[in-house]
Amino acid sequence: MFNAEIYQQRRSQLKSKVKSGIILLMGNEQVGMNFLHNGYTFRQDSSFLYYVGIDLPHLGVIIDIDNDTETLFGDDLTIDDIIWTGPQASMKDWAGKTAISEVKKYKAIISILQSAYHGGRTIHFLPPYRDEHTLKLHEWLGMPPQVCADKASVELIKTIVSMRSYKQPEEIEEMEKAVDISAEMHELFMKSVRPGKTELEVAGLVEGLALSSGGQLAYPAILTASGETLHIHARNVVLESGQMALCDIGAETAMHYAGDLTRTAPVNGKFTDLQKDMYNMILAIQLAAIDACKPGTLYKDIHALSGEMLLEGLKSFGIIKGDVKEALAADAHTLFFQCGLGHMIGLDVHDMENLGEQYVGYTQQMKKQTNFGWKSLRLGRALEPGFTITVEPGIYFIPTLIDIWKSKNKLANFINYSELEKFKTFGGIRIEDEVLITEKGNRILGNKMPPKTVAEMEAIQQQ
Repeated sequence: MFNAEIYQQRRSQLKSKVKSGIILLMGNEQVGMNFLHNGYTFRQDSSFLYYVGIDLPHLGVIIDIDNDTETLFGDDLTIDDIIWTGPQASMKDWAGKTAISEVKKYKAIISILQSAYHGGRTIHFLPPYRDEHTLKLHEWLGMPPQVCADKASVELIKTIVSMRSYKQPEEIEEMEKAVDISAEMHELFMKSVRPGKTELEVAGLVEGLALSSGGQLAYPAILTASGETLHIHARNVVLESGQMALCDIGAETAMHYAGDLTRTAPVNGKFTDLQKDMYNMILAIQLAAIDACKPGTLYKDIHALSGEMLLEGLKSFGIIKGDVKEALAADAHTLFFQCGLGHMIGLDVHDMENLGEQYVGYTQQMKKQTNFGWKSLRLGRALEPGFTITVEPGIYFIPTLIDIWKSKNKLANFINYSELEKFKTFGGIRIEDEVLITEKGNRILGNKMPPKTVAEMEAIQQQ
């Protein structure tokens, strides 16, 4: 946890912005894998962590703005609990760590909420993303489960986004830790990937670094020779010489701040000439995109810049023809770049995504596009100092997608399908780093950078 004053200040700011009513912050529960007591690794709700910081299951907090009270709801361990888990601090002690003065048994939250609800008071809560939250809201407030998400407080959502979007110095320090661990993981990936190994073998070694560093994975590891598939997890597939392996993996620190980096390396330690040329094209796009990340610049425009550079580069390979700007306007780039350039990152790898992409990555004036190749752009709004984002251009030759477009002769005035056919087995490349927007520009997060140039990657793979 950070020091108690930080959480107290955050909650004070939250109260001043929301102004009236009751704010309900719901902690997460332990979830069983195949029965209750054989549980998945516990992960606390990120907004609960941001305002309360206590990383334990079966907790709730009510912030009564009108009466200026804050109450932590939770139960001390019984002896039956202690013999299995060992002792831990009392709820009163935990409340002290987060500067909350009042503590009550967990079940007391029900009567307090029901009394407020039936008294006509406004109860602000966030959209539930777990069934346990939906069922609790149904029980506590009498809402049909299917409407709970629709009844979430837009005012609370917007307020939390307005706070969590701007990372404070203590958060940046924690995120640098996550990036540094993630960088070590990627170096291990490059040293470990070899012909004859399976994707799972390499992924298992790399994942272990996240755990041994005191945290866990920020998201399920993406490590594959099928780099054209955007989010494919490691399989029992043997890596072969001549392939490239794409590794998109990040560590989450003990305080749950996320790292998210991607590198694409040759399985046998040496890029072919074609792979090298394609890789250098994506690297040039990434460096240009990072350089364009400045306060006031729309991230949507940087995404478009990346698409234009991609089409210009593919023109040199004979895959794209005609006017590049016209091709971009026709969305020709989406055949090769189907996802967004990046997203917010912080306590969530896709920061605050459960609150709604329209609120996090866009504004009331800027609506998120829904057309193919743009609907996956999670961030389009103007960048501001304090934002932490990912920048991750890529190229993905997806055979099924190519076949569909070719069968329709789609955008044939820009796409040379006869030449493109030669690239259907190429795979994919992605390069990703985390970037902090500063007052005058940006800086890449992390005190160490995993190899990124062709020469650096080939050199570490020979060690």
